[in-house]
Amino acid sequence: MSDGISISDSIAWAKPEDVGMSRDRLARMGERLEADIADGSLPGAVALVARRGRVVHYKAYGRRDPAHPDPMQRDTIFRIYSMTKPITSVAAMMLVEEGRLDLAAPVSQYLPDFARMQVYAGEGRTVPAKRTITIHDLLRHTSGMTLDWGERDTTGPIYQKNDTARRSRTNAEQAALLASLPLACQPGERFVYGRSTDVLGHVIEVITGEPIAEHLRARVLWPLGMMETGFHVPADFAHRIAGGHPIDPDTRAKTSFIDLTENPPLQMAGGGMASTTADYARFLHMILNGGTLDGVRLLSPATLAFMMSDHLAPDVGNNLDILPEGYGFGLGFAVRRGGGIAPFPGSPGDCFWEGIAGTSFWIDPALQLYAILMVQAPGRRERYRRMFRSLVYAAVTS
Repeated sequence: MSDGISISDSIAWAKPEDVGMSRDRLARMGERLEADIADGSLPGAVALVARRGRVVHYKAYGRRDPAHPDPMQRDTIFRIYSMTKPITSVAAMMLVEEGRLDLAAPVSQYLPDFARMQVYAGEGRTVPAKRTITIHDLLRHTSGMTLDWGERDTTGPIYQKNDTARRSRTNAEQAALLASLPLACQPGERFVYGRSTDVLGHVIEVITGEPIAEHLRARVLWPLGMMETGFHVPADFAHRIAGGHPIDPDTRAKTSFIDLTENPPLQMAGGGMASTTADYARFLHMILNGGTLDGVRLLSPATLAFMMSDHLAPDVGNNLDILPEGYGFGLGFAVRRGGGIAPFPGSPGDCFWEGIAGTSFWIDPALQLYAILMVQAPGRRERYRRMFRSLVYAAVTS
């Protein structure tokens, strides 16, 4: 296992001033995080900023776990939850490049249970879906599948009753269950954030004949040198797992986190992974570098440009609780449509996503910039994502 310092042979360090950033302004970010740690709002954090292919800021703050005195380390392992989705999406697009997966194909071509989907019509009624769910729908979250805590006025309570994220199920069993539940809307009608990427993971399993964990490890993670990213953490490295406050400092609600030392049957391709800051930096560097890292190419620049384009048509409804104003959605992450509208700085075409426990990243191709914030603070994830962005952009000087 690494010490969290070496990121990649291709990713060098730089003085902030050498790549158009301010050291003093980057220091503000640390001061803000340290202030929140001091007042008990945040246990600890790891932040990384890179520009023009070189790292300018990579620091750990606070404690790894509020229950223990150990300081946060740069090699701390975090539950990244939905930051799993971009990794799965890259694996899917690799199969598209190989001609093994068709974006326009119905999901039922690979998973027959999805052939006759029903759509929620209110008061316990359903109507037949007007068209089939496609692989494209899974990648851009227009399938109509939601989450146990989503779509509270339609199918969310149904998902919750069926406990669609129960970790004792296999991926195949979860997909079959989801196929039996009504959709929140007609396929393609709205952006509905949900279990689509979990189903995509099982599609990958069917095509390749490999468990999704093995496939991602062999095709994406290990080729990129992401040796500390996966669906569970071996017991020998459990001491490196980040913890969060058991009670949310703001809402006073009890928090819960998946147990990374377990290796359950369900390997959620949409939200089950753990990673380190350095590992995820390798992944983002590959994307910003046009699909290659350390001489290993996963995707072509053209395919990545396609993934980082907005795939939501103008008439597709949006869920502003998930997707901020000013953003559409590409194939695996949110995509900024213009310079304004969104309540935080960025550039047209930048991409971001986050995990429910507080981890977040974004990639700004226009400024050749990417940044990662790793925290385990579910109740403050939106605040820290916005704050981190604002502080990083404030440090850009050219």
